Amino acid sequence: MADLGSQTQKAIEAVWRLEAPRLLGGLVRLVRDVSLAEDLAHEALLAALEAWPTAGIPDTPGAWLMTTAKRKALDHFRRGKMLQRKHEELSHQTVARVEPDFERPAEDGGDDLLRLMLVACHPVLAKEARVALSLRLLGGLTTTEIARAFVLPEPTIAQRIVRAKRTLSEARVPFEVPQGAALVERLPSILEVIYLVFNEGYAAAAGDDWMRPELCHDAMRLGRVLAGLFPDEAEAHGLVALMELQASRLRARSDQHGRPILLADQNRARWDRTLIQHGLGALERAERLRQPLGPYTLQAAIAGCHARARTADATDWQRIVALYDALVEATQSPVVELNRAVAVAMAFGPAQGLELLDALAAEGALGDYHYLPAVRADLLEKLGRGPAARAEFERAAALATNLREKTVLLDRAQKLAPRPSKERLS
Repeated sequence: MADLGSQTQKAIEAVWRLEAPRLLGGLVRLVRDVSLAEDLAHEALLAALEAWPTAGIPDTPGAWLMTTAKRKALDHFRRGKMLQRKHEELSHQTVARVEPDFERPAEDGGDDLLRLMLVACHPVLAKEARVALSLRLLGGLTTTEIARAFVLPEPTIAQRIVRAKRTLSEARVPFEVPQGAALVERLPSILEVIYLVFNEGYAAAAGDDWMRPELCHDAMRLGRVLAGLFPDEAEAHGLVALMELQASRLRARSDQHGRPILLADQNRARWDRTLIQHGLGALERAERLRQPLGPYTLQAAIAGCHARARTADATDWQRIVALYDALVEATQSPVVELNRAVAVAMAFGPAQGLELLDALAAEGALGDYHYLPAVRADLLEKLGRGPAARAEFERAAALATNLREKTVLLDRAQKLAPRPSKERLS
């Protein structure tokens, strides 16, 4: 029985991870308050944890949770003795929808989930707050899990989430789904948050771990949901393609000790061919929907060039340079210019790449970005300029905040150190 209980609890946790966003979206629509919606959702979860181990998990657990949460919402407002008008208003909304049949499918699920995405990723919130709130509301992560993922103190994450909810309330952010062009204008904010989550999992900014794959998987799941809600938006499919193509390399990006492995040195047999196939399919949809290509689709097309190459030497670097040319124009990002310089070095030689990097360094926009000296060091090493390369590797290591990256950079610097001459014994 203990094993059965444990299995049931794991099943409930899996159901919760899948159903929580739609449940919260429906409750936000109902009660117009993010904090209250969260409280009601967790009350429904507690009810499930009490009932399901004995009665079994319902065929439609999302409907069961929604029905239970709605009943608790009505109880909450009745206990609070709110104004009669508000009470009647909620009663009409709730009583009409609460059915004795727990198997009835939830209504308006797609709009509810989109509404929750729009709220969590609202531009009124700071970027860090959007990410934390999205992982909490959309990803189903606890505050502890989010803090662990970003290597931050739990109180810091908790404060971000509390402040985000307060900001949404004080700004009186509407809990409605905008229509037409107004809805499309909000899409970039959602895409940005999802990709920020993915990037933190793909190459952790700080801490001891080089990657946090669980964050990548959460971001991909949200991206697929978003693409389903926006089937005609090329950039939604472009982001899905980009994440899946990059995630296909996860197993090959580190060695058995967790140390990073550069793209050129990866064992491509370990790349996930299923994710590559799915990613290329999403890329094809994005390319059909929009010309010229948007930034996420352009990045996906670059990732697609790597995915199609069976060996590093077979990579079409000249096409990648052309794609980066378009991406620089679309983004005006110095980081993109840095990546373009790498592609130029691979396509036309390290000297040309180094020339671009030196010009970029002179602009000063990436002064604290450790990848700039890291790339310069790599090109200097290829050009046979060992002492200069070593100095750049050391500078990159000093700027790096991820322990795994720092170690690799210092190791590369050490390999370029001059060997001490043996003193002649007299």
